[in-house]
Amino acid sequence: MEIEKLEKILSEFGDNVKFNYDLKKKNWFNIGGKSKVYFKADNLKELVNFLKKLNNDEKIFILGAGSNTLITDKIFDGVVIKLSKNFNNITMLRDEIIIAGSAVLDKSLSDFAMKNNLSGFEFLSCIPGTIGGGIRMNAGCFENEFKDILLSVQAIDKIGNVKTLSSKNINFEYRKSNIPDDLIFLSASFKGIKSNKEKISDKIISYKTEKEKNQPTKIKTSGSTFKNPIFQTDKKVWELIKESVPLDKSFGDACISKKHCNFFVNKGNAKFEDMKNLIDYVAKNVLEKTGVRLEKEIKILE
Repeated sequence: MEIEKLEKILSEFGDNVKFNYDLKKKNWFNIGGKSKVYFKADNLKELVNFLKKLNNDEKIFILGAGSNTLITDKIFDGVVIKLSKNFNNITMLRDEIIIAGSAVLDKSLSDFAMKNNLSGFEFLSCIPGTIGGGIRMNAGCFENEFKDILLSVQAIDKIGNVKTLSSKNINFEYRKSNIPDDLIFLSASFKGIKSNKEKISDKIISYKTEKEKNQPTKIKTSGSTFKNPIFQTDKKVWELIKESVPLDKSFGDACISKKHCNFFVNKGNAKFEDMKNLIDYVAKNVLEKTGVRLEKEIKILE
């Protein structure tokens, strides 16, 4: 749809809609160009109205924390939606059940569970991102995944219909599920296990210590680049990369982390093509050397 037509259709949303909006500062890589349309949804009613106005005539991308997203330097010919603080609430439903908005940070849910003496959420303290993104990719670490604590998801489709999905009816696999791509997550309910706050805290500290020892922090990276190829080999993806690729290889300012070779880093002013070339180069070399075809864990918006 042409910008002029979109401006007319979306005029009622005021400053919550921006055109040719810069996305570079909205992701951890600090890479990217602009989105044709950027919409910050204040609440569910406004989100429903916005989607009905679009009538599924545009590509839509939901941007969470931007912790695992590589964004094109060109203009994204579609709509990027950011959910506001009204999708960032956490409440206790019953003794062992928590409801969290999809914009809640994984770490915040982990902290909330600990304060309420609920175990099972400790691994979330080490996952950078939001609840919505975590559910979408069944994120996990330390032998735990979202599917282990999820009860249900409330979502909305791209024409504004709200629906609830029970986790029992979702087929979760390693870093994916069969949830339709056109669903936008609104909130989710989770079930934990009653425990002692000190025990929960100790587990979180041990997880964080292990993570900080093995993974880079406080730099321009987007977490694990590739999924572990669990159905092809017993080796971890970092082992395959280490034996297949010169670890000092770089494209522009896009390079491989010295601390963990499945983490790729923007060491300054890397462009989208630099990072994408590095990703493609590593995948190609691993395939040629080991016969293992790597699957990306990060999301690429282009």
